[in-house]
Amino acid sequence: MFVKVIGTTVSEVELPAKSTAKDLADQLNLKGPHQALGAEINGQTVDLSHPLTDGDTIKLWSFDDPQGKEIYWHTSAHVLAQAILRIWPEAKPTIGPPIENGFYYDFGNLTISDLDFKRIEEEMQAIVEQNFVSQREKFASKAEALKAFAHNPYKCELIESFPEEEPLTGYRQGEFFDLCRGPHLFNLGKIKALKVLKTSGAYWRGKSENEMLTRIYAITFPERKQLKEYLTAVEEAKKRDHKMIGPKLDLFSLKEEAPGMPFIHPRGTIVWNELLNYLRECLRQRDYVEIKTPTMMIRELWERSGHWGNYRQNMFTSEIEGREFAIKPMNCPGCMLFYKSHVHSYRELPLRVAEIGNVHRFEPSGSLSGLFRVRSFHQDDAHVFMKPSDIRAEILDILKLADEIYSTFGLTYRLELSTRPEKNTIGSDKEWEVATAGLKSALDETGLPYRINEGDGAFYGPKIDFHIQDAINRTWQCGTIQLDMALPEKFELEYTSEDGSRQRPVMIHRAIFGSIERFFGILIEHFTGRFPLWLSPLQVRVIPVADRHAAYAKEICKKIRAAGFHSDVDESNESVSKKVRLAQLTQINYMLTVGDQEMQNQTINLRTRENAVLGEMQVDDLISSMLKEKKEKALTSPYTQTS
Repeated sequence: MFVKVIGTTVSEVELPAKSTAKDLADQLNLKGPHQALGAEINGQTVDLSHPLTDGDTIKLWSFDDPQGKEIYWHTSAHVLAQAILRIWPEAKPTIGPPIENGFYYDFGNLTISDLDFKRIEEEMQAIVEQNFVSQREKFASKAEALKAFAHNPYKCELIESFPEEEPLTGYRQGEFFDLCRGPHLFNLGKIKALKVLKTSGAYWRGKSENEMLTRIYAITFPERKQLKEYLTAVEEAKKRDHKMIGPKLDLFSLKEEAPGMPFIHPRGTIVWNELLNYLRECLRQRDYVEIKTPTMMIRELWERSGHWGNYRQNMFTSEIEGREFAIKPMNCPGCMLFYKSHVHSYRELPLRVAEIGNVHRFEPSGSLSGLFRVRSFHQDDAHVFMKPSDIRAEILDILKLADEIYSTFGLTYRLELSTRPEKNTIGSDKEWEVATAGLKSALDETGLPYRINEGDGAFYGPKIDFHIQDAINRTWQCGTIQLDMALPEKFELEYTSEDGSRQRPVMIHRAIFGSIERFFGILIEHFTGRFPLWLSPLQVRVIPVADRHAAYAKEICKKIRAAGFHSDVDESNESVSKKVRLAQLTQINYMLTVGDQEMQNQTINLRTRENAVLGEMQVDDLISSMLKEKKEKALTSPYTQTS
């Protein structure tokens, strides 16, 4: 028989009858620990043990593929659970999914500490060395599955929650057997490096009223070098933690009086305003208009938009004068009402409407994390109303806008297209097909690579997500483009076409920063608090050598402020070296020391936060250089580059 192979130098392979995906991988010599971790056969991801038939189209997933990592880490989670049961036989495994980096497994009836990590790792290593082959077993019925896991109440609860018609499967490796959909690695010998990372508490099924379980996080790799690089990156990430740097630099704080609702301090507000000023300038160049809509609106609006039925559990509500209101979790419905406040002609379209809207979403307290996961945040939303013929051009324009903005911060990114979820969506099949095809067509035209996430779209439409990459190669989902034909229908939006008929506009939702709070946190970590000059909350500090130089220092500071920069004077009684060190720790871009010689020559002595010492120079020359640096939004100082 012949099969088609995607992603290899060989496009078609002949195999004996009854061959499996594993036989194909062996024939292609894909035997490395990072190769052939699973397969996609005719669009379905499966184990390598899956049989092949003539004409099948096959993609073999490697560790470089997200699907490959998921299979690798899901199998590794079973290795962790098997090790725990060997050491603590009375523990009760619950669930163990792969996550962005590694995996975790939750256990009932288990108490451990960091001191147990080495013992767990040694047992995991012993299991890997036994190189068990993963065996998939299918249950004939729910009753059979319940019987197999009668000793584990957590597994029984999961089984009972599945629909009666849903097929149930488990995976066996050696003596360990677990309820699991799979797929898994063919054998455990692919796992070459492992590390238990941390332990924490977690509520069963994520509900605070349920029992607290013990969660163990770990990670595995096909090469020891990869584990070493990952652990180095983790240490670097700790140094960049915005929850530490932000308060230290007096940018923001989090208070118990407002869980998940950040306080942005004066210095943080400087950065915030620069972000918005830059964004608004980009939007002005593209003919956007900006609006502001109410924070709280009546329940009927949210029912009409579909949010009440699909998103109610994440909304804050209140009753006023016998009417139920909701604080907006999204800006979209308010913009629909704005559009309806005017009569529109095809000549106005595309109409690009921006809003920096403050939205609120309920997040469980256990999931809140600095600026990354909050309950109150601002979105740089925009809704573009257009004719169907405008779709491709508008999406391409937004892709270019995002590229311009991200590159300004030195951020690279990858693109993902998410399609219709299986349940709880609005809009017809045809509308989803047209919307998805529109996004895909624009992506194809850019020539940029992108990944398709089946079933991961919003409930009202497919979307393109931007996953930006920071200075230490971590990725963050920020920007999004969502094509929506449903909300214009629900709100009966119209425009007068060229022939005088009333037509329904197509609409794009889009955000570039996404959550501005989250983007702010990402930038803090990306720059380690060392913001480029144009974004910096304190750009210059003037340091008088002695009290007699203070008046001159203030003159210099005033002149720098007049040029549009943030500057102050350190008049403390500390030594000059301590003042310089403090300014560097505060991440001030430039330190200007002034003493007798500088007063006499009407100059300053320049030093950068990177400790490049430039020596004596005219303050006007520095201001001229800073103005150029600010205008260009340079990521690094020209003085640091030439020192």
